[in-house]
Amino acid sequence: MRLSGKTALVTAAGQGIGRASALALAQEGAHVVATDINPRLLEAFVSVPHISTRVLDVMDRHAIEECIAQMPRIDILFNCAGFVHNGTIEQATDDEWQFGFDLNCRSQFWMMRAALPKMTAAGGGSIINMASVCSVKGLPSRFVYSATKAAVLGLTRSVAADYVGQGVRCNAICPGTVDTPSLADRINAYDDPVQARRNFVARQPLGRLARADEIAPLVVFLASDESAFVTGQAYNIDGGITL
Repeated sequence: MRLSGKTALVTAAGQGIGRASALALAQEGAHVVATDINPRLLEAFVSVPHISTRVLDVMDRHAIEECIAQMPRIDILFNCAGFVHNGTIEQATDDEWQFGFDLNCRSQFWMMRAALPKMTAAGGGSIINMASVCSVKGLPSRFVYSATKAAVLGLTRSVAADYVGQGVRCNAICPGTVDTPSLADRINAYDDPVQARRNFVARQPLGRLARADEIAPLVVFLASDESAFVTGQAYNIDGGITL
């Protein structure tokens, strides 16, 4: 019960890393507000102890502000929502560039800006931003995604520097390839999904994809007081890609 008495908000909690993290935070005693744009995905949390749900579009600033305004307190914010664009710079369109930055970066900007006043008023909090191994290492056909996830590290460190004196910590996690429903959707979009999955596995030195429940413990650590001396950091959890 490392998080007993704390309240956490998780975006994109309906599946994948977001879902695994919401469950892990709740298991450690936090009251978790699990949000997602898809109400059907949130139905899986019905009757799960310590978890309440809310439909939230992180591309809607007013919805974000309303959601956080209605929370009595917010001690932990996990910005998990994101989008993976596939393609090189020549294959990327202006619209794809804009959408990638809107979802991967601007949503985190809006979420943090809305949450910080309550965190500082309460004496502190922990923000965890979803970055990527692509934040720190170039991978093929990830031009837009890499640019947005590198930007996440910049906004994370900036917030960490600005609020370190007010008790708010801000860190980022940088996963490698994680076996999630969104990855399955991307794999199935290839002409040869079987070979596509083999290719994703092959770039992991550990020889397999990560599971979402292997990422969630890092989120719990950064949310907890065990990481009280940690801020402005980017944690690689990538199966050895950055070795």
